[in-house]
Amino acid sequence: MKTFSPTPKDINRQWFVVDAKDQVLGRLASRIAHRLRGKHKPEFAPHMDNGDFIVVVNCKHIKVTGTKLNDKKYYRHSGWVGGLKTTVLGDMLADKPDRVLMHAVRGMLPKNRIGRAVLKKLKLYPESEHPHAAQNPQILTLPY
Repeated sequence: MKTFSPTPKDINRQWFVVDAKDQVLGRLASRIAHRLRGKHKPEFAPHMDNGDFIVVVNCKHIKVTGTKLNDKKYYRHSGWVGGLKTTVLGDMLADKPDRVLMHAVRGMLPKNRIGRAVLKKLKLYPESEHPHAAQNPQILTLPY
């Protein structure tokens, strides 16, 4: 018996909608990364992108545990001397709530061209409306 290796014609992508209201950030991000990568499918191959499209709504209402709203910091650097900028999670949730979830999911994906391709299938929206109704997405309920 030969080992099955999927080809691009074997890929069957689906669209799912996830409601992030009252979901914990890390648990939600790990489930989304799992689905985006395609690890839930029996034909998963680590060298291919065979995951599904995920549309996340209500990113503004994500919950975090403990004192992360004030303690967790996001860093970016301009490249200039003294160009380190920090942002607290609470401020980031108020200004750009979709970037918080994008940053969490990006950290759980591979750091190569497959990871970058997989991240393009994640669509994030701060409120409950999204423009992907034509794709007829199914509602995905996550276990926690």
